[in-house]
Amino acid sequence: MAILKARLGGAPWLWSFLGAAAAWGATLIAAHGQGGGQILTAAFTFSAFTVLVSLGQMLVITTGPGNVDLSIPSVIALSGAVAMLTMNERPEMMLPGLVAAIAAGAAVGIANYGLIRLLRIPPIIATLSSSLVVTSIAITVGRGLTVKPPQLFADLVSFRFAGIPLLAVVALAAAVVVALTLERTVYGRSVSAIGQSRRVAQLAGLSVERTRLLTYLISGALAGLTGALIAGFSGGNALDQGQEYLLLTIAVVVIGGTAVSGGRASVPGVWGAALFMFLIVTMLNAAGTAPGLRTLLTGLIIIAVIAIGGGEKLRP
Repeated sequence: MAILKARLGGAPWLWSFLGAAAAWGATLIAAHGQGGGQILTAAFTFSAFTVLVSLGQMLVITTGPGNVDLSIPSVIALSGAVAMLTMNERPEMMLPGLVAAIAAGAAVGIANYGLIRLLRIPPIIATLSSSLVVTSIAITVGRGLTVKPPQLFADLVSFRFAGIPLLAVVALAAAVVVALTLERTVYGRSVSAIGQSRRVAQLAGLSVERTRLLTYLISGALAGLTGALIAGFSGGNALDQGQEYLLLTIAVVVIGGTAVSGGRASVPGVWGAALFMFLIVTMLNAAGTAPGLRTLLTGLIIIAVIAIGGGEKLRP
């Protein structure tokens, strides 16, 4: 194990893919070899949502210790309502609906940064507090009603070509864009530099606060897009449609190899960890595990994966 860990040390994201492959294999065994292709299709479909929203969380966490976005579930709920109300079951309003959802998420991201920067509130408290306000706004906007998506939008979100979900292609494209942004743009290099040492980044002349603002804005915008897509996929908006993503995004980011101490992002690891998380639950379901025991085992498996190959320890 020590030799394997040393060899994979330069690519920590590989652990998440190894875990996903092991979970898929165990699921096939539990299901007596039945439905392997369907399981993978479902995994890529539902993991696409997780990947989209986790990419924003990854950028936030990469900016350094203490940075985390806990407003994601409420943004998903709000943006789902905004998108469905804007579309109002009309196909010609699909694009304006998506734009409105992304704008709503971006606005929350800007508000989060305002709380952090202007009021000097720690990010974990600022984003958690704003989530309560955003949830209240989502309740007011949605008025407790479920608005169905346009049929064309629902069909597009559920579309598959040769078993490959269109959602997975969208999430893959987003991951590629984020990876290129981190590697080849001033913003991307600034995110990593700030995560490694904010003081050094400031002395180097980097625009620290503008970078942090953009990071929270991007996180909110991606959550907004995810909310609209989830609403389209599930047949309408719902206040609880983002609930599962509160801790899931953090787990996916850390399992995928992003350093919790900041300064190192792992875009491929987000995909591997998202697949791993879905397949773990699928494996336990296929084995007939009781709900309480399933939750316990899922938590223990996540802890084990993080301990073996997850994120780095905090730097002193």
